Amino acid sequence: MIQSILFGLSRFLVGGRAIWAGSQPHLRQRVYFANHGSHLDTILICAALPPDLRATTHPVAAADYWGKNALTRYISGQVLNAVLIDRKASRNPLEPLRGILDDGESLIIFPEGTRTTETLPQKLKSGLFHLARDYPDVEFVPTYLENLSRAYPKGAVIPAPISCTISFGAPIRLKPGEARDDFLNRARQGIIDLAYVDEEDA
Repeated sequence: MIQSILFGLSRFLVGGRAIWAGSQPHLRQRVYFANHGSHLDTILICAALPPDLRATTHPVAAADYWGKNALTRYISGQVLNAVLIDRKASRNPLEPLRGILDDGESLIIFPEGTRTTETLPQKLKSGLFHLARDYPDVEFVPTYLENLSRAYPKGAVIPAPISCTISFGAPIRLKPGEARDDFLNRARQGIIDLAYVDEEDA
């Protein structure tokens, strides 16, 4: 009930239409990796997934925001089924992500590491490469969020009524012998390419 209200309200305010360009919804194990401009990003991607996928897909979220009070902890844990990461802890932040993948379930991650106001993603962190290297059977799906940094920028209390879309691209995998930077550049380009996808061509 709470999930339906949250997703419905988010869609009413900013849209969040899903465009599947190069891939289709599927229960196979995936890591959806996206650009990051807003705290609404996690909610909109979850809302864009069909319910059967959503049930086994865990967004990765920062504990300093999504765990800061009882309400955000409830939304992240009970509504979004999120994995909270303490970015300041000495523990390897990939450990809980590996636990999810070891269980055969999927992830949503934001490999820039923090929100930005840029339209296109910045340099991606190396964690994405390590996961692709260690889980070669998992599909890595580039995901582009359009207008989220404008609809709900840092410091905003209420989202602006700006139409947003979520585009899912063709899955990628680490190529044999592919270097870390080459893979990360290719993954980043996969997100960038989605910024120019016409819905009619999807």
